[in-house]
Amino acid sequence: MSAAASLRRIGLPRLIVHVSVLVICIIWLIPTLGILVTSFREAGQITASGWWTAFTGAAETSAARLGEPSTAKQNGTNYVISGSVFEGGKGGTVRAFGTRVAAPTEFTAGQPADIGNGETLTVNEDGSYTYSKNAPFEGRGKRVYLSVATPPSFTTENYRTVLTSQGIGQSFVNSLTVAVPATIIPILIAAFAAYALSWMEFPGRALIIALVVGLIVVPLQMSLIPLLKMYNEIGNFFGVPSRSYAGIWLAHSAFGMPLAIYLLRNYISGLPREIIESARVDGASDFEIFVKIILPLSFPALASFSIFQFLWTWNDLLVAMVFLGTGKDQLVLTGALNALLGSMGGKWEILTASAFITIVVPIIVFFALQRYLVRGLLAGSVKGG
Repeated sequence: MSAAASLRRIGLPRLIVHVSVLVICIIWLIPTLGILVTSFREAGQITASGWWTAFTGAAETSAARLGEPSTAKQNGTNYVISGSVFEGGKGGTVRAFGTRVAAPTEFTAGQPADIGNGETLTVNEDGSYTYSKNAPFEGRGKRVYLSVATPPSFTTENYRTVLTSQGIGQSFVNSLTVAVPATIIPILIAAFAAYALSWMEFPGRALIIALVVGLIVVPLQMSLIPLLKMYNEIGNFFGVPSRSYAGIWLAHSAFGMPLAIYLLRNYISGLPREIIESARVDGASDFEIFVKIILPLSFPALASFSIFQFLWTWNDLLVAMVFLGTGKDQLVLTGALNALLGSMGGKWEILTASAFITIVVPIIVFFALQRYLVRGLLAGSVKGG
């Protein structure tokens, strides 16, 4: 089949859509790949070259001091100092060298370079050098600057530092302790509410539905302080600590409930009426219908909301700081990373390792449930006659 025939069979609009989706996916994946690769690199490599050079080797700029004038040997009318620029160093392959910090690649490795004042310097790729002058050397050993190609090198020390020294491990556990219940609780409550708003007749149902839709657009920041004040008053009355996991679970559940009810109601109301009516004819109660029929059929919508709610609670910082606190044992992962930015703002190897630890769990959750995402979001948008 010719290319033109294949294009006609697929259709130009569909081909454009597929190519666009592929390009968007690549654009989204490139930063993630960069963070992952950088998190396994050493600090010197990160500052010297981009992450895309990690698999082919990096070119680092370093400085070395040649031998002292006292080590010079006379060779005819010239005085010669020889040795290796890698003495006491980690080695590598010299690509270029220079005598000024502004021009570390001024001369090619292996080629004699006239550096003035009757001096000639040759630095070979293996690091050996020959420094000659037509008169005795004076002062200290000369400093040279090198462009050194190092082989690909990766380390897990960055992750070890993050998980142990910086307390990220405890914050990781705190985030899981917050995110998992704060995802399950609103799903359980919203599922019951969505079924009632879809298949049960009672006064004020339309008003409640309108209220739920309206609450979706209420800014979190506007309701956060009143909610905290009310929670503290209730906690003081019952003797409950003001900073606890129960508080943040209830807060996240309250903020996520409107969207959960909206998504689940759209899906549940679109289920075939014949199934519900047949179950009622057979004598099933509303609770039995909900547990045995609605919940199994509503799994795509439940999974869809779970993704949104889990990502929201996992990446949250504001609600966690208000309802849980900022103590070292209370900080969630986003809070610990925020503190890390202040203490290690220049150590990119630590920050990238921390960032990837943060996104690993959401990536796993998303790919585990992503096949249900579109089905859940489109629930109720098209109904049969």
